[in-house]
Amino acid sequence: MHRTLSVASSPVRDLLALTSRPEVISFAGGLPAPELFDLDGVRTAYDIALRDRSVLQYAPTEGNQALRSLVAARLTGRGLPTSDVLITTGSQQALTLVATALLGPGAVVAVEEPTYLAALQCFQMAGARIVPVAGDADGLDPAALRSVVEAERPAMLYLVPTFANPTGRTLSAARRAEIAALAEEHSFWIVEDDPYGELRYRGSAVAPLASISDRTVYLGSFSKIGAPGMRLGWLRAPEDLLRTLVIVKQAADLHTSTVDQAAAAVYLKDNDLDAHVARLCVEYGARRDAMIEALPGTVPVDTTWTDPDGGMFVWLRLPDDVDSAELLHEALRHDVAFVPGAPFFATTPDHATFRMSFTTNTPEEIAEGMARLAKVFR
Repeated sequence: MHRTLSVASSPVRDLLALTSRPEVISFAGGLPAPELFDLDGVRTAYDIALRDRSVLQYAPTEGNQALRSLVAARLTGRGLPTSDVLITTGSQQALTLVATALLGPGAVVAVEEPTYLAALQCFQMAGARIVPVAGDADGLDPAALRSVVEAERPAMLYLVPTFANPTGRTLSAARRAEIAALAEEHSFWIVEDDPYGELRYRGSAVAPLASISDRTVYLGSFSKIGAPGMRLGWLRAPEDLLRTLVIVKQAADLHTSTVDQAAAAVYLKDNDLDAHVARLCVEYGARRDAMIEALPGTVPVDTTWTDPDGGMFVWLRLPDDVDSAELLHEALRHDVAFVPGAPFFATTPDHATFRMSFTTNTPEEIAEGMARLAKVFR
C-alpha cells in the first residue's frame, strides 16, 4: 500500500485532461491519428467475430489461439523467430507482469535516461530501485551500462531501443550486440519494449535485441499500428519464463478481453496490416517532417532536438536553465501543449527538456501549433 501511495500520477495522462478542449493543438500525448484508424475494417472484424457466441465467454489466459499464431507469424516475418506469445491487455500490462515476475522490493532495474515514464511508475510500484544509464544519439551507452552492471548488479535492463519514448532515438546494431553480450555475461534480463518499431519513415530496420539474446523479453502492441482502444499487446519470452508469466496474468485478470482478441484475429487474417502500416508511415513521416522543418523558426537559438527515423516523438532541450514546466503554463494560454521532460528522468531531472509528439496532428495543424509555440518562446 505504501508503494502505491508513493507513485505519482502520470503528467501525460493529467495533461490529456487539460488539453481536451478542441481549440488546443496538443503535441503532448503519444496518440495515433484517429482519422487514420481503419474503422471499416475493424467494424467488419467485430461483426464477423460476434457470429460466434463463444467470444462472449471466459477464455484461456494465454490468449486466443488464432491471434497468438498470427502475431507469432508476423514477428517471425519481421526477423524475430517466434513460436508463441502471451496476449496481454496492452503492452503496459505485459510490462507489469514482467515486473511482478522478475522484481521484488529492492531489486535493481537499469533504465536509459530519460525513459518511458509509465515504465518508471511500474518499477516504482514493484518496489524496485531504478538506476539510470547514460546514452547519446546512438542510444544507451554500453560502456556506461557495464559500469552500472558491475556496481549495481541489476536484475533487469529496460529499453525502448527503436524510436525511444521520449527521445525518438534508435539503439545502433553494434550497441545491441554489446548489450546482449553483457546480459549473457552478467545474467540480467533485457526487457525490450517495441511499440513503435514498425513506424519507420527512413533508413533500414535494425534487428530486435530479442533476435540476438535469449535473455530478452520482447513486448509488442497493437495500439500504435492498429487502435489503442482495443487494448491488445503481446509478450514473447523464453518458454520457462513465459509459463511463469501466464500464471502471473491468471492472478491479474484471468484473460484479456475475448471479444477484442477474436476481432483482432479476424482483422489480421482478412486485412493487409502491412499495407495499413505503410500508409501510416507515409502520413506520419510527413507530419514528422513538418515539425522538424518548423523548429528552427519556433524555438530559441541554441535549442537542440532529435530528428527521429520513426516513431512518434521529438525530444528537445532549451538553452540555459529554462524550466519547460513553467513554459507549459504559458503555452496552454496560447492553446498549445507539450510534455515537460522532468518526469522522464529516474533520478536527477533536466528541467530544460521537453517532448513533442507529431503523429496526432496534420501538417497544417502542426504549422499552426508551432506558430503558437513561437509566441511562447519569444
